[in-house]
Amino acid sequence: MPPACEPGDHGQPVSPARPRHRLALAAASLLAVAGCGGAASAPPPATAATASFPATPAGQQARWLFGAVTRTPIPGSQLAAHFDRAFLTQVPPAQLNTVLAGVTSLRVDSVIATQPTALVMLVTANGSTKLRVSLGVDPQGLISSLLLQPASASPPAVPISWAGVDRQLRSVAPQVRFLAAAVTGGQCRPIHAIDASTPAPLGSAFKLHVLDALARAIAAHRVSWDQPLTVTSGVKSLPSGVLQNDPNGTRVPVRQVAAGMISISDNTAANMLIALLGRPAVEAATRSSGMADPALDAPFLTTRELFVLKLDNWPRLADRYLALSPAGRQALLTGSIDHVPLSSLKLAPWTVPRDIGSLEWFASPADICRVYASLASLARQPGLAPVASILQINDGGIGLSSRQWRSVWYKGGSEPGVLTLNYLATTRTGQTYVASALAENPSAPIAEPSAIPAMLSAIKGAFQLAAGQG
Repeated sequence: MPPACEPGDHGQPVSPARPRHRLALAAASLLAVAGCGGAASAPPPATAATASFPATPAGQQARWLFGAVTRTPIPGSQLAAHFDRAFLTQVPPAQLNTVLAGVTSLRVDSVIATQPTALVMLVTANGSTKLRVSLGVDPQGLISSLLLQPASASPPAVPISWAGVDRQLRSVAPQVRFLAAAVTGGQCRPIHAIDASTPAPLGSAFKLHVLDALARAIAAHRVSWDQPLTVTSGVKSLPSGVLQNDPNGTRVPVRQVAAGMISISDNTAANMLIALLGRPAVEAATRSSGMADPALDAPFLTTRELFVLKLDNWPRLADRYLALSPAGRQALLTGSIDHVPLSSLKLAPWTVPRDIGSLEWFASPADICRVYASLASLARQPGLAPVASILQINDGGIGLSSRQWRSVWYKGGSEPGVLTLNYLATTRTGQTYVASALAENPSAPIAEPSAIPAMLSAIKGAFQLAAGQG
């Protein structure tokens, strides 16, 4: 039976962070909008999509959810396989099925923001009702948050002043670093900043440094774009990405691996490139690009190593690692951690920050600007044009006007307590700007479904302001 049509607290997140009765009210009332929105008298069409889901953990779960929502009741075993335990503790399967029963069709109209662990979409429910849906997943790729709003609920306004940019960015986390800068002649000229020289955890934005190291190796003729790499158990990681699902022995060219590492943040792809280049080469690239304190990323971790440190015997193994010198850490990685099979990890829920101030990849917004400037310079060299095309595959949902901007590069990153969005954009007249926002909450996860739109609009405003001053 569909949920009753009653006023509700529209736009509240369906998330374990809220009390159970509030969760039920938010979900039921929001989906009641779909159930009472004036659908056509004829049966609505089956679930369909006019926009494709990205090949990320959030995208994969969205694809499943949109396929399952019109076949309620969804068996409890399926819900347990797709929603995390904390979510289903707050919203039991029977209650969730009651909520979802009000939706008879669901169509994806557009994907307006994407991260490996979060997705924001505009959808049409029951043939006519427009909704904005935000979905988040935990580190194991299970749905941990769901936010449904009427599509008329406006995203945060794009700020028209630097003070507005600052307010919006600071609203998402207690610690935020930011830089808007012009890039000319391979150098960054700061335009506006919030603590832009202080290093912060990056999440998957570290992959910019791996791409920089790869481009340098190709420029030196040590590696080629067409060189085949092999998927092995030793490089396989946990999502995001898809290469971890390929059989051992699968051969993939370097260019395809690099494209996956950047565009869908494929963790196994990053490990394959680090293995190809060697950890010292990636560490050398951080120094060559001008990172102010490259020692923070030595030894330069693979994604597999980070997962082992945060999931295997937590926190004892991590504490042991952090107590060591850089040389001792390197020895522990190669002598022990690199040999831990992923299948042996106890994938307990990881929903709160774990040592994000000491066990992560680190850089400041100024460092991000410098690595982008390095990549831009490399992309202009003979044979390195793929660097630009790889970075342009996914624009991170920034939505800059094509009338003013001719290209956008993007790389973001996240884990519980960390959210980073980093862009390089070039105007039609050829001026390049970088905007890097690094948000951090050491004590609680960042609510990505609401934080991402806020950060996106702030960064969009920053680009417009920077270009107006440039």
